[in-house]
Amino acid sequence: MIELGLADGSLIDELMELTAQSINHLEIQEHFNIIKEIGRGKYGKVLLVTHRFRGTPMALKVMPKTSTKLQGFLREYCISLHLSHHPCIVGLFGIAFQSEEHYCFAQELVIGRDLFAVIQPKVGIPESSVKRCVVQISSALEFIHSHGFVHRDIKPENILLLDSQCCQVKLADFGLAQKRGTLIRFVTGTLPYMAPELCTVALLDNQKEVTAAPLSVEPSLDTWAFAVVIFCILTGYFPWEHCMDSDSFYQEFADWCSMTTKPYTEEDVPPLWRRFTPEAMEMFGKLLALDAQKRCTVGEVRAYVDKDWLKKGHENQL
Repeated sequence: MIELGLADGSLIDELMELTAQSINHLEIQEHFNIIKEIGRGKYGKVLLVTHRFRGTPMALKVMPKTSTKLQGFLREYCISLHLSHHPCIVGLFGIAFQSEEHYCFAQELVIGRDLFAVIQPKVGIPESSVKRCVVQISSALEFIHSHGFVHRDIKPENILLLDSQCCQVKLADFGLAQKRGTLIRFVTGTLPYMAPELCTVALLDNQKEVTAAPLSVEPSLDTWAFAVVIFCILTGYFPWEHCMDSDSFYQEFADWCSMTTKPYTEEDVPPLWRRFTPEAMEMFGKLLALDAQKRCTVGEVRAYVDKDWLKKGHENQL
């Protein structure tokens, strides 16, 4: 598997070089009819467009040159294109170009909402829908990892729904994706989805540098984020703000993970986690192992899909 990953990584480097040499200069409105904006973020925006000559509807990701490096654009496009034939990953059309002010590429149009939009605060979504979503996203992540890449931005906003019951979902946005083994010297800020080892290289407010050693990008980062997403969509809230000693909710969970006396009692389980069955807690314990080396792979979640995750009385009925 590692050899395959290295081969894919080299292929991406070649694809990036070829794309850089052949990328066309086009103006968006000369070739596409802009229908409306369907997404916006730090990266730029996503437009619903139709191709002027073929009439094909598609989503056009548009990134300003003022805030996007060519190398970053090429990496996202080439990794996305390389992985896009998986059924649970947003497809690409193989169209990439630059305009006077933007870098752009065209992707499959997914009509529907993202997962974040359907989470009811403090309630979540039905367990059956969660499990359908989890099986599909774990399959997409296993595929990504088998090719030697790490997504690095697993969150509900990047999981697109083709229906409201999560019968078909697709993972999107490879803007942070990198080859496994890439070294990260620092990240800015912290998010609830970031693993503890990633938080050690977070550049916090008023900090100018990070003293921790560079962190190697590994699939275990996605595993952690994936588990936090599962918690969020089952409950409708975050388990913590960030994985640091200063966060009491994280510290409670870390203390539970560090317990040497098993089996534990319900009183040992942190309050936020008491709605889960022992089987679900066993799953979370593997996915959220504090030691990244001991963290299970995303695929292991399938061993728990046939078990109840929420205790009776806590089922989400929307």
